[in-house]
Amino acid sequence: MAPIKAFTLNNGLKMPAVGIGCWMGAPGGNERAYATVLTALKHGYRHIDTAAGYQNEEAVGRAIRDSGVPREEIFLVSKLPNSAHHRVKESFEETLKELGTYLDLYLIHWPQCSVEGSWVPPNQSPTYTEVWSQMEALLEAHPDKLKSIGVSNFSETTLADLLTTAKIIPVTNQVELHPFLPKFQLNKFCQEKGIIVTAYSPLARNSDALHKHPAIASVAEAHGVTTAQVLLSWANQLGIVVIPKSENEERIKLNFQLFTLSESELESISNIHKEPGNHKSLLAYHQPDGTVFGWTYDQLGWGMKVGGVIG
Repeated sequence: MAPIKAFTLNNGLKMPAVGIGCWMGAPGGNERAYATVLTALKHGYRHIDTAAGYQNEEAVGRAIRDSGVPREEIFLVSKLPNSAHHRVKESFEETLKELGTYLDLYLIHWPQCSVEGSWVPPNQSPTYTEVWSQMEALLEAHPDKLKSIGVSNFSETTLADLLTTAKIIPVTNQVELHPFLPKFQLNKFCQEKGIIVTAYSPLARNSDALHKHPAIASVAEAHGVTTAQVLLSWANQLGIVVIPKSENEERIKLNFQLFTLSESELESISNIHKEPGNHKSLLAYHQPDGTVFGWTYDQLGWGMKVGGVIG
């Protein structure tokens, strides 16, 4: 197995290439998140990903303190929720209070903003470019509390727009990414701009259609590894950070043991999305009217059809 590497961000900091995701399938799950983080740290993970919207930041911070792992060895990520785009500084301070420690990375969780339960149209204040300006101000004002800033769920379209006014380039863009939704063009765009892509849901919600696909299953059998290890290794080899989520100790342990695929294996997996019906998102936030959290696919720049399908 290959040692877990770290990718160098555009500000010079190093981000471990494999982290543990703390979304518990629904907001909350504090003690489950606590146990997950403790287990992950015990098995060598040093990258922890949470969010205000997950409602478990307190438990994550507590697990870090109780783990005995020096804080400076851990790369801790959280995110600004949609509902706080008009109160960035306050939300950031609430996150720090919940975690009880500083952040290595703070992300805009979504480009969409909601105010009092209603989604704000793309060009209405606070826009994501305005929010990014406030994120930049946080970074400049609190170097002891915040080390890096980035975005999540941004497309080439929204990123390009953001970069027209940004003084600081995001260090990462965290998006859904797996062989059914490989986002090669987005990754290429981000690499050209010095932005590392981070994959959430890199195991594709344990989709049978993907995990049992011959291109995945055959590689797992040949190397004596799990299909999850194949998916995570594939992404890492493409220069993508992965943050798989599991509460099972054995899976947490195995997901941190990656390997090197051959060029032919890499190519075979990278072509899975070209098969009929395969190029799609697998997440549940797609609405029947073709929107995600109040914005259309066109407004998001996602290039999808209803249901998250591409092509």
